[in-house]
Amino acid sequence: MTAVRDTVLLVALTTVGLIAGLLSAFAYSVMPGLNRAGAQVAVPAMQRINVAIQNPLFGLILFCSIVFSILAVLLWWREPVRWWLLAGLVLYLVAVLITGLINVPLNDRLDAAGAVTPSNAPTVWTDFVEPWVRWNIIRAVAAVAAFVTMIAGLLQLLR
Repeated sequence: MTAVRDTVLLVALTTVGLIAGLLSAFAYSVMPGLNRAGAQVAVPAMQRINVAIQNPLFGLILFCSIVFSILAVLLWWREPVRWWLLAGLVLYLVAVLITGLINVPLNDRLDAAGAVTPSNAPTVWTDFVEPWVRWNIIRAVAAVAAFVTMIAGLLQLLR
């Protein structure tokens, strides 16, 4: 059982860390880069990113991060580390909920705008980017906090 618990915890930490890193990378590199490119370039680029991210590998990592985090809490429930894992899970679920309830609908709205022209691109981009970036930073902070909290729990096990 120890090998199973350890493996589940390792997969949970790895997948949560991957998602936290992805969300953070959008905050400190992707979105600033798109903003620097200008609305006429940023809108179609982000529309393509929205399509590209919907792939089996991303889906697997996102799904595994949730499932393995829940399993880690359950498998470590009789240990003090459970509270660290549970707190990490709750923080992570906040990031996932923000994604599903706010960022994805904003992505869908951007995609529905279709091809932009020089006259409407600035409005389409501004309407999208300001709330998207704000909520992305919040979900990135939640995901990173989840990852750090789970790592802190792991460190408690090593004592």
